[in-house]
Amino acid sequence: MRRRKVTYPPAKTATKGPPPVLGTNDPRNPAGRTVSINLDAIGGRASIGLGDKVRILSGLYAGEAAVVESEAGGVIPAVMVRTESGRTRRSRTIDLEPIRPGSHPVISSEEHPIEP
Repeated sequence: MRRRKVTYPPAKTATKGPPPVLGTNDPRNPAGRTVSINLDAIGGRASIGLGDKVRILSGLYAGEAAVVESEAGGVIPAVMVRTESGRTRRSRTIDLEPIRPGSHPVISSEEHPIEP
């Protein structure tokens, strides 16, 4: 008499079928958000150096003035900046804009509304 091969049921965590594709119709991606990568960030900004005053263009503390405290090399150049409010943040150099002496800061109308 021949013995039958033992078979086990598939695990509950087994994945069958094609891998999921995140798109606009995916329930895990309700807002249809996609990620874009700025390839220009690899070049960075050579004009930003240690001790320079810069304005943060995007991300946390966007619009605030800051001072460059340290530089970090790597594939995407980054610096550690300290904002005028005393908070620190590591930021890509492409996300910073140098503030030149004598230039006027950009003030948004939300911060200081113009009264009629």
